[in-house]
Amino acid sequence: MDQEVNKHLNLAEITRREVDMYAGHTYNAAIYSVLDDKQQRYGVVIVPEDENERPTYMAVFARVVGDYIIIDEDGTLDKPLANALMYSAGVPREKIILAYQGEPAPEGAG
Repeated sequence: MDQEVNKHLNLAEITRREVDMYAGHTYNAAIYSVLDDKQQRYGVVIVPEDENERPTYMAVFARVVGDYIIIDEDGTLDKPLANALMYSAGVPREKIILAYQGEPAPEGAG
């Protein structure tokens, strides 16, 4: 059981780290990470400088449920979160659910 808990915590730590890397600033917007370790939900919000151009929106949102990382939103253009999780962090693809593309979560994963 301890191994399962450690795996679960590692997925949360990895997801947190990778999502947080999307935060920063661009020439026309502030990009903030929203990190909830208690519920293991991690996102990035984009706040445009000119709210008339586009409203604030969630660019990336992922959550850890059991042994899976469920990505509910990924509006990135150059580096999708799933790729970052697989290539930068070594998370196996079968542990990543692309809910925003209609992939169903495995039974019990919410």
